[in-house]
Amino acid sequence: MSLANLNSWLMSDGVREEIEALTRHTVRTELDNLASDVSKAVPTFDWSRLLFAGSILARSELRSHQEAALRIATGAVTLDNRQPIKDAGAVLLDKLSNFRAVNLANERELLVTNLDARLGMTLRMEMQHRQLDHSVLVGSSGRWLAVNEFQQRFWDNASNHTWLSASAPTASGKTFLVLHWLIDYMRSTGTRIAVYLAPTRALVSEIENELSSLLGNGDKIEVSSLPLRGKFDAAKAGGAKLVLVFTQERLHLLANALGNDVSIDLVIVDEAHKIGDNQRGVILQDAIERLERASAGLKMVFISPATQNPEELLADAPDEARTMAIDSDVPTVLQNLIIAEQAPLNPKQWNLSLRQSASSLPIGVLELVSKPGTIIKKLTFIAAAIGERGGTLVYANGASDAEDIADLISQLRPAATKDRELSDLADLARKGIHPDFTLASLVERGIAFHYGNMPSLIRLEIERLFRIGKIRFLVCTSTLIEGVNLSCRTIVVRGPRKGMRHPMEPHDFWNLAGRAGRWGNEFQGNIVCIDPNDVAAWPTGVPARSRYPIKRESDAVLEMGGMAEYLDQRVSTSVAQLANVDKYEQVGAYLLATFIRLGSITHAKLAKRHTATAVARLDEALASIASQIEIGSDIIGRHPGVSALGLQRLLEEFRSYKGEVENLLPAPVESNDSYDRFITIMRRINQHLYPAFMPEGLVPLHALIIVQWLRGLSLAVMIRKNIEYHQERKRSYKLPALIRHTMELVEQTARFLAPKYFSAYMDVLHKHLGDLGREDLIIRDLDIGTQLEFGVSTRTLLSLMELGLSRMSAVALYEKIARDDLTKDGCIMWIAERKSQFEIMNIPAIILREIREKLLRIGGTFPSS
Repeated sequence: MSLANLNSWLMSDGVREEIEALTRHTVRTELDNLASDVSKAVPTFDWSRLLFAGSILARSELRSHQEAALRIATGAVTLDNRQPIKDAGAVLLDKLSNFRAVNLANERELLVTNLDARLGMTLRMEMQHRQLDHSVLVGSSGRWLAVNEFQQRFWDNASNHTWLSASAPTASGKTFLVLHWLIDYMRSTGTRIAVYLAPTRALVSEIENELSSLLGNGDKIEVSSLPLRGKFDAAKAGGAKLVLVFTQERLHLLANALGNDVSIDLVIVDEAHKIGDNQRGVILQDAIERLERASAGLKMVFISPATQNPEELLADAPDEARTMAIDSDVPTVLQNLIIAEQAPLNPKQWNLSLRQSASSLPIGVLELVSKPGTIIKKLTFIAAAIGERGGTLVYANGASDAEDIADLISQLRPAATKDRELSDLADLARKGIHPDFTLASLVERGIAFHYGNMPSLIRLEIERLFRIGKIRFLVCTSTLIEGVNLSCRTIVVRGPRKGMRHPMEPHDFWNLAGRAGRWGNEFQGNIVCIDPNDVAAWPTGVPARSRYPIKRESDAVLEMGGMAEYLDQRVSTSVAQLANVDKYEQVGAYLLATFIRLGSITHAKLAKRHTATAVARLDEALASIASQIEIGSDIIGRHPGVSALGLQRLLEEFRSYKGEVENLLPAPVESNDSYDRFITIMRRINQHLYPAFMPEGLVPLHALIIVQWLRGLSLAVMIRKNIEYHQERKRSYKLPALIRHTMELVEQTARFLAPKYFSAYMDVLHKHLGDLGREDLIIRDLDIGTQLEFGVSTRTLLSLMELGLSRMSAVALYEKIARDDLTKDGCIMWIAERKSQFEIMNIPAIILREIREKLLRIGGTFPSS
């Protein structure tokens, strides 16, 4: 009998019933508040038979077979009390190259130490041989890392391939290894500047902190998320090597600051499948192409979760590049997809079953304390019951729902023991956001909510306290599917949505599900899906595990059809109508910029993915538009996603302006007239460039937020002023909604829309001033896009952030500093001179801790807590 036939027999007949019984039992041990199952006795297992079967299944390449072997090994280690059975389970985990699961068992004292000494000579030699085969030497430190099959292949190939694309399931340790490889590669090669691209600011903060922790104090590699020319030039000139952690928008800000001098050695694109995302996917594509054009010998590494075709990202590699795709679907942790359906006639009882590839396995009945009368209460009551022991994530379809669910859970759980770290987080929430911010009272009970618009310092502290178990329940929104590396024991979802309440795609669902049972943190994780047959909640049912294709946003829009026709009408389309065709507008702007730069898109890399007829038709439409544009490709290329036609119309508006040309400029934010000027500029952008700041009636509020943000005001002060804004106009408001709206205005308007369109406005205005011979009005200072992205307008505040401080911490110090022109060294000196006074400054403890940690990393000093 062949190995393939033997494996099939084992799964279909040989040990199928035993594996089902083991699966049911191991899943039940993970869940709380299950009704006792008097109909079934506690199962006993023939471990010799199961472990022998597992050793055979472990040799298969099929995911289902490897999952069965992993289930057997995990059960032997966690369920049986006999040392020989546990040892055999550990050997099987070793055979699966699952060394982190063995380490976890040791950490939890499930194994007796010195396993090697209890094995026979042959088995010990085999085990040691496997461990050598699945270890990598970090040459720069002399340290060995135990790795799985995917990690081994990545490490062996990443250094000697110019373009590499790697894909593996969410829980397979991609980020862990990539960060170690990045540091080792920087230390052991001549690479001076690397860029790590992440899709969200939340992930940027996480990666920046993780890299800084791995490097430690005094390392000759600097990590920064600030797009500043000074850091770049210092690294190029032989100073400390530099790792820049950016979103694609921040990368464009750096490229704009550097101009022709931009040259990067290495780029890592995390969550690279997001090159297909609506609107921002084409910005990522443009950023990659921009660096590839400017950087000779650029090395590219793409990382994506569970995709069908990671090689697609290599299609645009230079002809001379050495390319490789690494694809893995090997399970590293058990993930139980559990279906929750109400029992007939009893809303307090819910039948649970385990969804498997082609079958469903009954698990038991979950008992609730109350009848859930609403959708939010279903999520709340089931999560509070099934995840009572903690480590539980609840997915909410929006920030408001997240706050409501967290509040309901707090009413069902006993108060947490008073804890200093929870109290410190509550204090930061009250001082950094608002005294009545709901989060503060919740975290004191070990419960929290988490969404993308929250300040990074608070969000990261929530994640840290959840990881160490002090926060037991965490209610999250779609930030979790943007790559934030937060793991849990159990995730509870019902009808998950992404963005503007769009049903979640299968690949996003499984990216979310991958947070359950992260490798090395848990042996298994649970994904609980409520009401699977409710079509309103799950329009296409609970998604089956799938690997999805990567497709660039530009290609998807072109294949959708209608782009040439859209371009034909683009000149006659009013600016107000553009928001209705935003997908066409974003990709159309990319195509037009490409055409103007190359003279024809037949020379663009995307041309090879579309028919010659379609490309010729696009060329014809683009040529007609380009003939009306005199703005050069240098300016157009600085503003991805902004149409060159819109830039031209803005230039024409400047030329037709009858007033003093100085009135077109923004005023310094400290000036009394800055607010009125920002209103005028935003309306001019809406009318001539793109309707970015809508509705028109809210332009004054948007302008107020932008001015406050640039002035370096804290979020707490901005929220207070927003309350005053509503009170002065006698507008009603609800405090939780106003707090959320203020944070949304900061993140989406001040930090996303404003940098994008104000930067374009200023570039076109500078061209106009140059044409008029009025270069004297052009201020060569930190560009408006960078100021808006970070909320700074003074040298001192920027210098504080150069120390690595979050904006919240930087502003807390800036409020105490008189001078606005301090350099980074000047800020360090200011802190050193007053370090004995910090305890009486009423600065939250978490901010003081961040200041202390950042100063230690750069060799400064700060008083201990």
